[in-house]
Amino acid sequence: MNDAGIVTGVAVAVDGERIVEIGPQAELDRRYPHATRIDCQRGVLTPGLVDSHTHAIFGKPRYEEQELRASGLDYMEIARRGGGIHSSVRDLRGRSEDDLLDLAIPRLRRLAAHGVTTVEVKSGYGLTPDDELKSLRVIRRLGEILPMRLVPTWLGAHEIPLEFREIRDGRSEYVRLLVSTMLPAVSSAGLARFADVFCEPGVFTIDESRTILTAARSAGLGLKLHADELRASGGAELAAEIGATSADHLAAISETGIRVLAASTTVATLLPGTMLFLGKEKQAPARALVDAGAAVALATDFNPGTSPTTNFPLVMTLGVSQLRMSVAESVVASTVNGAAALSLADEVGQIAPDFSADLALFAADDVRELPYWYGDNRCAATWVRGRLCHPSSRDIVPYHQGRALAQGIDRMTSTR
Repeated sequence: MNDAGIVTGVAVAVDGERIVEIGPQAELDRRYPHATRIDCQRGVLTPGLVDSHTHAIFGKPRYEEQELRASGLDYMEIARRGGGIHSSVRDLRGRSEDDLLDLAIPRLRRLAAHGVTTVEVKSGYGLTPDDELKSLRVIRRLGEILPMRLVPTWLGAHEIPLEFREIRDGRSEYVRLLVSTMLPAVSSAGLARFADVFCEPGVFTIDESRTILTAARSAGLGLKLHADELRASGGAELAAEIGATSADHLAAISETGIRVLAASTTVATLLPGTMLFLGKEKQAPARALVDAGAAVALATDFNPGTSPTTNFPLVMTLGVSQLRMSVAESVVASTVNGAAALSLADEVGQIAPDFSADLALFAADDVRELPYWYGDNRCAATWVRGRLCHPSSRDIVPYHQGRALAQGIDRMTSTR
């Protein structure tokens, strides 16, 4: 992760949806005399950023909870009082599919405006079969409207709904509903690529999480896990055991969890914006994970309660200033390792021949400026599959000479 493969004085040739060649400017000028040229001379070109953990399908924001936390209430106490996820569940259940779509479109466009070209979007604020399917249909419609690359994740196991918490054996009844009713409906409709579970004391136990994810794997879905966010409970170990594509959060991961993840193919996805917004002093141990050999990704965790940001470069800033990652590690965590967290490392996250032309251009002279200008938006343009994604205008100056951030072809599938 310490080698981001930074090169200068090169051009990137794109044919249709794919990168076909990277080489010296003059050489590619001769090889492609009739190509449209995009000027990147005063910028840094990177792979499109990959946001591998978001909860973008929701209704109203939950700004009142920020003050409650400032007054001393923690996340779990707010949830016990009917706030947190439960608040978003009540709101989403009362909204139409079209309403949710209209709310989500500008949010995803803001992500694109900050350099994101691939984004995972979860359900999880419905918690009934109808409302979870409604949320997943919204994600599918978003993929048909927006040029971004969307990856849908079913998160029916985001919380135990209040109506099940209030009845005897409600927890086990809800797990049965997830496995026997909700999951088959999601799978048969082809609405999700991954299943996720919030594995945390007070939410889903290790055994419940294993039951749900094992069933999801049998249904053909990839596996993800909210793990060890607030307390160490063995979530990272479970993720490695079941072969999850990623284990996310990990602020409270144990030393054993670090060793197990480092020895596995599971990507450790860290969400520093969440811990910052929650006012937590302790962040995930990125340094220990990287040094142990784990593949580490960064993501926004964009959601209405604990990380209401679409500013991905700000997350890169936190990766450096809070998680003590190098700039190269932060960039790799935001591109190829984010792609690996979505099983897309052979498709996106690198500037290399045969990869999808998912690119981001930033107004900067040096890649180290990406996390340096914290809170600022330096993204000038993004492309997805060779198609301009942001801005919507095509007023891009002709290409003369530029610099590219590229992973070498010999590292096309590397995530470490």
